[in-house]
Amino acid sequence: MALPPDSSETFLREVDENLRRDQLRDWTKKYGGWLIAGVILFLIASGGFIYWQNYSAERSQRQVEQLAQIFKDIGAGDTTSPPAKLDKLAKSGSKAVRATALFTRAAVAIQQNDLKLATAKYAEIAGDNSLPKPFRDAAMIRQTALEFDNLKSEQVIARLQPLTKPGDPWFGSAGEMTAMALIKQGKKAEAAQLFAAIAKDKTVPGAMRDRSVQIAGSLGGDASSAIAAPAQ
Repeated sequence: MALPPDSSETFLREVDENLRRDQLRDWTKKYGGWLIAGVILFLIASGGFIYWQNYSAERSQRQVEQLAQIFKDIGAGDTTSPPAKLDKLAKSGSKAVRATALFTRAAVAIQQNDLKLATAKYAEIAGDNSLPKPFRDAAMIRQTALEFDNLKSEQVIARLQPLTKPGDPWFGSAGEMTAMALIKQGKKAEAAQLFAAIAKDKTVPGAMRDRSVQIAGSLGGDASSAIAAPAQ
């Protein structure tokens, strides 16, 4: 006996709902434990991440305060206790703290006339690819300046080549050392051209541009038109 149209539709809906309910029950029995475990793990991971963020922020804040105290001690003339503290901070997970600690450690070493250690610290920064490029470039410039007399001219030129480009933030310093290395090689004309380029680059500090004009002239070049106009 056929069911009336409305009763048939109701029957099919009930069957469909029962089927879905049975499927859900079976799925829950089979995977419910994994689902609960997954939720628990998610909550633990989320809580751990939030805790780690807060812990890292607090730790970084403490380390910044430690750096401030170290700067204060150095300013007061204390260069005995800061080295050990700086060496510890140089292992920080914060890139800014680590880089600052290494730069400061190198500066203290220079004050103590330990140029070998200072050079090593600058080299450590320059070779740390996890640090921002401006930090590494600044360290490479300082490292090369300290090693300049003991490096072969071709080493200086090759090392600084990426920075010896007009417009680069370190063009002035890198260009000067590269030009001096060229002079060592007897390439005075090339050195004069490089000093002239430094003099013409308005991003280079005025004092360095003025010096480059004079040196370029002494080498037979002419960069007098690049002399910086007095500030208004």
